[in-house]
Amino acid sequence: MHIDFAPPSNGIYNNAGSSRQLANYLEHEDLERMEKGLYTDGFFNLIGDNIYKSKVIKDIDSNIGQLLKTDAKFYAIHVSPSEKELQAMGNTEHEQAESMKRYIREVFIPEYAKNFNKGLTEADIKFHAKIHFDRNRSDNELNMHCHLIVSRKDQTNKKKLSPLTNHKNTKKGTVTGGFDRVNLFQQAEQGFDKLFSYDRKKNESFDYHNTMKNGSIPEQFKLHEQEFQSNERETTITFHSSQENLVSINLENKEANNHNFKLDTYVVTKQKNDTSFNHRDNKTYCSLIPSIPLGIDYSLNHEEQISKSKKKKKQRKL
Repeated sequence: MHIDFAPPSNGIYNNAGSSRQLANYLEHEDLERMEKGLYTDGFFNLIGDNIYKSKVIKDIDSNIGQLLKTDAKFYAIHVSPSEKELQAMGNTEHEQAESMKRYIREVFIPEYAKNFNKGLTEADIKFHAKIHFDRNRSDNELNMHCHLIVSRKDQTNKKKLSPLTNHKNTKKGTVTGGFDRVNLFQQAEQGFDKLFSYDRKKNESFDYHNTMKNGSIPEQFKLHEQEFQSNERETTITFHSSQENLVSINLENKEANNHNFKLDTYVVTKQKNDTSFNHRDNKTYCSLIPSIPLGIDYSLNHEEQISKSKKKKKQRKL
């Protein structure tokens, strides 16, 4: 899971003025996808879907009480799952989009609110979000990500909230509270894993990438060592599992061979019995046929036999 805060600029991320430019940009993908007949999803917030862009702009631009002209009025946040994470979120773009909205509402925004250390909840955060399905200059098949426009002020338009502050949990002074971005990334990741029952590998975690990027040499070395040991354990488990499967297959083959042997024996025995039975039947059949005197043709009827006998007697007298 990659989460980043877009730095303010003079372009679409210029957050010192109206949010109109950013909102317009976030809708550009919809037109392209609708022309192709592809699925699109409108703006959403904590409780609503398919919110009109005009309402988004008005909602953000009107929540700027006590802010100076050059102050940030909103913040742009990107939430980008990896391809593996997207696969855990659903099989279709629609399923993944619904899962993303659920994640933003149930995990990300609640953790975002908590990290200000001011006793805030998700209901205190004013935001609107838009899901994009494509990403330029990406070779990935799955590229869905979410853009958030989060107001600088809370829902009551009284408290200033800045996720880019360097304060983390200040107890005294003009600025109290703060924002711990590292903790947000960790909690958002753990919340994702719990919500979608995602089995995250060590090298997929925020802590791993953060250490490899910002950690000391000893910390990076220790992480590599742990990863190596983990891979060794997985290899050993896989090997033993393969051996067990091989033994199981051999036992199954042995049982199958025994079964075939018994079946063949049964067939041979049955054939012998059938042959013996047929032999006995033939004998019985033959014993039931009456003895036929030789010299008598039973194919002739009785009158023909008498006539034939008289002719023989006449021939003898002559």
